[in-house]
Amino acid sequence: MCATHVVSHMNTERRSPDSFLPLRPVEFEVLLVLAGGDHHGYAIIQQTDERTEGKLRLETGTLYRALRRLSSSGLVKPASKRPAPDLDDERRRYFSITQLGRKVAEAEARRLARLVDAAHACSLIGRA
Repeated sequence: MCATHVVSHMNTERRSPDSFLPLRPVEFEVLLVLAGGDHHGYAIIQQTDERTEGKLRLETGTLYRALRRLSSSGLVKPASKRPAPDLDDERRRYFSITQLGRKVAEAEARRLARLVDAAHACSLIGRA
């Protein structure tokens, strides 16, 4: 790891979770999936497709660019554990959410909840 990368990663660890907001929708989706456990790229695409009922379709390039941004910001990292070799494909890259990534995802969820509350207050949407 080069010195520049170490310094920039150390600086992100000290940042407030709110300083990362607002997140891009694709980045929040990735953090939502990884909050449930480690996953490889294709599983992230599948779970996002299921959760959004196909309304947000992640392309492979879009996903890996988002993962690169999240990784360089210290919000995700390569997973340290892999499934058993007979259940895994060695080409898959697994990712996990960091402690900072979880805090940022929580902050983004609170931010979005406040927006939904404001939309209710303005009668833009009804209560579910």
